[in-house]
Amino acid sequence: MNRLTAGLAALAVLAATPAFAALKPGDKAPDFTAPGALAGKDFSFSLSKALKKGPVVLYFFPAAYTAGCTAEAHEFAEATPDFEKLGATVVGVTAGNVDKIKDFSKEHCRDKFAVAAASKEMIKAYDVGMAMKPEWSNRTSYVIAPDGKILMAHTDGNFVGHVTRTMDAVKAYKAGK
Repeated sequence: MNRLTAGLAALAVLAATPAFAALKPGDKAPDFTAPGALAGKDFSFSLSKALKKGPVVLYFFPAAYTAGCTAEAHEFAEATPDFEKLGATVVGVTAGNVDKIKDFSKEHCRDKFAVAAASKEMIKAYDVGMAMKPEWSNRTSYVIAPDGKILMAHTDGNFVGHVTRTMDAVKAYKAGK
């Protein structure tokens, strides 16, 4: 095996290895306000304002209009009424294809939840930069309690399970209140 092949193989292994969210349960979630879209219209999302209503499901995804991100948005859209019944707000956040989030919020989030554009500072604060493309966000889901503390953090490039994990965390929070 030559050096180039070995290097590419090593990169493939690193890219395939799931990263773990740097912010852990119990950590304080960094506050932010970010421009975004809700139902195809401009929207400004404020974490501190959303937390006044209840827990927040904050899920980062790599880019609008990619296969996994579209499927994940559909799953969160289907689950949003159940999150709302539990008093939780869902917001998707991405640094990839932010010029398309208006349409994405309407088409794939099905007008159910806001999608915000992540800044470089926000990606750094939440430590969700992609290994291969650090200016884009990876796939990390957080559940944040109204006091701003992280209840659950999950990073996995595969979207499957993010909705279930966040729903379980919100239910556990509500049961323990």
